[in-house]
Amino acid sequence: MPEHGSQTRRQLLARTGAVGVSIAFAGNLSELFAGTAAAQNLGHTGYGPLVPDPDGLLDLPEGFRYRVLSREGDPLRSGEGPVPSNHDGMTALPGRHGRVHLVRNHENRHTARLPVPTVEGLTYDPEGKGGCTALTLDARGEVLSERVAVAGTAVNCAGGPTPWGTWLTCEETEDRAGTNGYTKDHGFIFEVDPADPHRSGAVPLTAMGRFQHEAIAVDPSSGVVYETEDAFQRPFGLFYRFLPRRPLGGGGSLRAGGRLQAMRVPGVPDLSSIQETGARFDHVEWVDVPDPLAAGTPIRHQDFGPRGITHAQKLEGCYWGGRSVYFVSSFARSSEGSAGDHYGQIWRYDPARRSLTLVIVFGPDTDVQLPGESPDNICLAPSGGLMVCEDGNGAQHVYGVTRRGEVYAMARNAQDIGTPGAPEWGEFAGVAFSPDGRTMYVNCYTPGTTFAVTGPWRR
Repeated sequence: MPEHGSQTRRQLLARTGAVGVSIAFAGNLSELFAGTAAAQNLGHTGYGPLVPDPDGLLDLPEGFRYRVLSREGDPLRSGEGPVPSNHDGMTALPGRHGRVHLVRNHENRHTARLPVPTVEGLTYDPEGKGGCTALTLDARGEVLSERVAVAGTAVNCAGGPTPWGTWLTCEETEDRAGTNGYTKDHGFIFEVDPADPHRSGAVPLTAMGRFQHEAIAVDPSSGVVYETEDAFQRPFGLFYRFLPRRPLGGGGSLRAGGRLQAMRVPGVPDLSSIQETGARFDHVEWVDVPDPLAAGTPIRHQDFGPRGITHAQKLEGCYWGGRSVYFVSSFARSSEGSAGDHYGQIWRYDPARRSLTLVIVFGPDTDVQLPGESPDNICLAPSGGLMVCEDGNGAQHVYGVTRRGEVYAMARNAQDIGTPGAPEWGEFAGVAFSPDGRTMYVNCYTPGTTFAVTGPWRR
């Protein structure tokens, strides 16, 4: 494993600029894809410049095309109500006979314009506006069904798939009953079965903690669940692992409870203080969370002993690749209390070695200064690289990152800021690939739109 990136930030920035991408990027990605199916393919330098979309929705490279699968406000095919607002995290899970199940979060707060419709047996809190919807696509990519998968939750941001074919959706809030009209406490993870949502119901997995959840990743060999906490005010969020009492087997295994722990990196109270890609910390420790339900004090405020715990601002995307879990800190700002400044980090934790490595750093120690441009959701791509959703200001992108650290634009919203009445696109979210690797699915947050993108992915 290399201890430092093989190229300087300026070299990588120059390469990025050559393909018209305005994100500053540093790091060596060879380790990121080691041991994964994607490692069988060499990375490339992108698919060429983005071509303006005459319909003003999504700009893609030549040879690629998109289909709109679903838009907020349109009727759900189930007849349960309109498609809800604020499309966020998403996964693509294999179904029978070549079908694909898309499970999509709706990050709706109590003020949401279009809540997830309440459905008997699928609703946790009737006053919660968030939840998930599920689309089933046939082998040709046509939408067969679209329905509510869980309702009555709040601020469903991201989550992650499980090895047994379900989706864990995460509430990014700590609101209690009586706050914002809620009748129940929020801040939990819920399991969603896309093939039969009524089988999973709307049951909070309370042992996995009550905090501002963002995303999860499951170790397929042990069943351990890793969780990120998106907190942008001090004290910042923590990186957690959940040790289930019934490690594998799916179904109700996570409902059987378990132990929640938080990561401590000795000598590193704040991950933003680390700026060198390749920096590695061995002997990472895991500390039991004193009160996972946060009955009296939010977890990140709790007493973890005289040695403290490791915090980080804006912990977001999380996924499993090879033998490790990867997680994202979208940005850190010293003006807001972080120990250092960056526009995004991607960290790798290797459970077998108990080691944590900083794999990628996005700015600001580069020639490009772009406050607010930061990585959010991430996933592996069939080309042997990484797809990163941008969460910033102005026109938003999905960026590809090759194994050699080259950055290229894969998609761009078609927002025209200077034209009155032009659509006001929000961030990209929920990027995921079909099980056969032929289709990329991605959401635009607002107005909520789910796209299917096809083209020469393995070119």
